[in-house]
Amino acid sequence: MRYLAYILAVLAGTALSFESAIYGQLGETIGELETSFYNFFMGTLIMGLLWLFFGKGKLSYTMEAPKWSLLGGILGVVYLTAIVISVPFVGVGITMVTVIIGQLIMSMVIEHFGWLGIQQTKINKEKVFAVISMIIALILIN
Repeated sequence: MRYLAYILAVLAGTALSFESAIYGQLGETIGELETSFYNFFMGTLIMGLLWLFFGKGKLSYTMEAPKWSLLGGILGVVYLTAIVISVPFVGVGITMVTVIIGQLIMSMVIEHFGWLGIQQTKINKEKVFAVISMIIALILIN
């Protein structure tokens, strides 16, 4: 199961790069905010159909969830809109590497402090070296 998770993560990264390139172009045609709206509108339609036919949870329990756990939707909008704005200026590669650096740094902080119910894992020299390596990669790509 662990290897399947790795494969799915690689596929997600591949899809994100395609999405970034596509939406970077669409953003230049229809506007950045309009592109983000289009993404979330289409996603809502598709997920609504999937939920209707395959959903097993209880969407009505949303208001019973911890309020901080509902921030994912807002962060998704920030994330996608930042990518749509960035890609035309710096390209897909630099945008993706920069996104990964941000993800690595924040994931290390979240795990180090055990925030959001995540198991606490201390920052170590290998993790710091990984971030430094990514920053070097960003410089070399640029």
